[in-house]
Amino acid sequence: MPFRSRYTGIIERYRDRLPVHDDARVIALGEGNTPLIRLNNIPRTLGRDVDIYVKFEGLNPTGSFKDRGMTMAVTRAVEEGARAIICASTGNTSASAAAYAARAGIRAFVLIPDGKIAQGKLAQAMMHGATVLQIKGNFDDGMRLVKEMAQAAPVTIVNSVNPYRLQGQKTAAFEIVEELGRAPDYHCLPVGNAGNITAHWIGYCEYSSASGDHVTEACSFCKGHCMYAGGAVVGNRPKMLGYQASGSAPFMRGHMVDNPETVATAIRIGHPQSWDYAWKVKEESGGWFDECSDEEILAAQKLLAEREGVFCEPASAASLAGALRDVKNGRIPEGSSIVCTLTGQGLKDPETAIRQGSRPPLTVEADLDAVKRAILDQLD
Repeated sequence: MPFRSRYTGIIERYRDRLPVHDDARVIALGEGNTPLIRLNNIPRTLGRDVDIYVKFEGLNPTGSFKDRGMTMAVTRAVEEGARAIICASTGNTSASAAAYAARAGIRAFVLIPDGKIAQGKLAQAMMHGATVLQIKGNFDDGMRLVKEMAQAAPVTIVNSVNPYRLQGQKTAAFEIVEELGRAPDYHCLPVGNAGNITAHWIGYCEYSSASGDHVTEACSFCKGHCMYAGGAVVGNRPKMLGYQASGSAPFMRGHMVDNPETVATAIRIGHPQSWDYAWKVKEESGGWFDECSDEEILAAQKLLAEREGVFCEPASAASLAGALRDVKNGRIPEGSSIVCTLTGQGLKDPETAIRQGSRPPLTVEADLDAVKRAILDQLD
């Protein structure tokens, strides 16, 4: 039987489109190659003719899309001689940074908001051996401190202000195009720091451009970091739709939000680092921003788990919540193909999931009759 070559991660898969040198020591954990799942049950309830897919980034090595960018950021940091990396995080970045630092054999320092991080994410950073600093402030305070520390100590920032992060994350768009055979009509993402919506647009622009001048012709974010291989793959690009939590929605308010609050901790960010880039994505793609309440986000998370078998963390569900609403109200027209990015898996935040579970565990005696009665009662 024929054998496939072993998949090792996005850098080897897309080396000709990433800014990595041939002799670089690649720091990888097999990230990328995540499933694009077509929803079967939820669309039937909408009464609209649309195809909805979810790109489940929760199946990356540390359970979130951050791994795509972290493999690039840490590979470049190691190549440049870094002994340590640093990040501010609402949770997923800290988990990813800690894991890739462990893989590289360097130190990781992560700043997280005290009491404002899901326990699953905190556990990851601690188990991977990072030095965790819980600050008495929010993510935006942490981001300010990280930038100051990078000027005062020999550490490399691996937040999305690091351009190599976006270069790694753009590969999700490549995978979607390759699987669908075209770009979707609409791509929906949760928006917190806004780096991911920017990265996806970079990827779509690269795959739709037939010119080596794609940086200025199609998008304005690469700043010379792309390794363009030439030749268009597809002829279309999607409208990019960014959904925020209502309590943390600076793009909807038109200004930064100083004290963001939402159950969707991964997007509890009031001062997005990719603010200017994200506005350009909206303009260039013809898309829009919108907001979802915490209730809408949790309802979408639960619906996706119960009807499709896909368990994502709350922030991820903002993309689906927004998409479903815009399909129902006609803003997304019939006949459209839609991809929703699910940024992280549900086990990142088990406490929130358990609180909204509709079927709490039943306690019964350990005998056949008791188990039988309990099951038959549920079937009635």
